[in-house]
Amino acid sequence: MKTVKFGTTNLDVASVILGCMRINNAENPVKVIETAVDNGITFFDHADIYGGGDCERIFADALAKTEIKRDDLFIQSKCGIVPGKMFDFSKEHIVSSVEGILKRLDTDYLDALLLHRPDTLVEPEEVAAAFDQLEQQGKVKYFGVSNQKPGQIELLKKYVKQPLVANQLQFGIMHTGMIDQGIHVNMTDAGSLDHDGEILEYSRLHDMTIQAWSPYQYGFFEGVFIGHEKFPELNKVLEELAEKYHSTPTGIASAWILRHPANMQVIAGTMNIQRIEEIAQASDIQMSREDWYRVYMAAGNILP
Repeated sequence: MKTVKFGTTNLDVASVILGCMRINNAENPVKVIETAVDNGITFFDHADIYGGGDCERIFADALAKTEIKRDDLFIQSKCGIVPGKMFDFSKEHIVSSVEGILKRLDTDYLDALLLHRPDTLVEPEEVAAAFDQLEQQGKVKYFGVSNQKPGQIELLKKYVKQPLVANQLQFGIMHTGMIDQGIHVNMTDAGSLDHDGEILEYSRLHDMTIQAWSPYQYGFFEGVFIGHEKFPELNKVLEELAEKYHSTPTGIASAWILRHPANMQVIAGTMNIQRIEEIAQASDIQMSREDWYRVYMAAGNILP
C-alpha cells in the first residue's frame, strides 16, 4: 500500500481510505474491515450523520469482533452538519458532536476530526476554543476541513492554533474542476472557470492533504461512471489500461487520482470485498504521464 504524508505531520498514512458511509448496508461489516486492513487500508473515514450515527456504531461493533487493535488504525470523523436544517460550527455543537462520535465508535480518541462542509455563520473563535478543548482532553489528535476553499481555510487559521492537515474535496475522473482551471489559464472557455479558489495549488503550497471523495461518481450523485453506457470512450480506455497495468477499471480510476503529485488520498466508499481489494492494489500502480492525460481526455476534457 502506497502511503502519503498526512498534512504537515510526520505521519505516513495509507493512500486509500475506506469511507464508512455505507457500512450500514454491508452484508458483513466484519469482513469489510478485515479485508481493508489485510490489504493495507488502515485509515477509516466516518461522519456523525452517516446513517444517523448507525454507521459509527456498526463499525465499532464489527471492529470488536476482529483481532485488529484500535491503535493500529487511523479513525477520522466529521461534524458540523445538522441534516436538512443548518451547518453548525459553534463550540457547543462541535464538542457535543465529538462526545457522541466517541461513544458510538467506542473509542477514547479520534485520530482526526474534520469540519463537515463550510458554515457561513462560523465564528472562528468558537472553532478554536472547541479544538483547544478537544486536543487538551486528548479526544482529537489532528484537525481538518471538508469542501472548503483557501479563503475559508485562512479565516479559520487566523484563530485556530492547530494545523489544518486535510481537506475532503470531490475529485475524480468525472470531477476535474480544480485541475481544469489550472490547465485553461488565460482562456475564456468553461474549463477556465475557477470554482474553488485554486484549492489544488493552495493545498500543495500549504502541505494540506486532499482526500478525494466519491471518486467514481459522475454528475450530482447520478451514479458510477465505470462500466456506464453513457461513457463508452472513457470505459474503453479504462479497460485497456486495466489490462496494461494488470488491474481493473476501478483500479485505474483510483490510480489516476493517486498519480497526481499532490499526494492525495482516495476515499473508497464501497462495501464490496472484491472492489476493496482492487482499489488497495491499485495504490501501487505507477501510471505514466501519457496514460494519465489519455484518461483525462477520454473523460471529455480538452487540452487548450
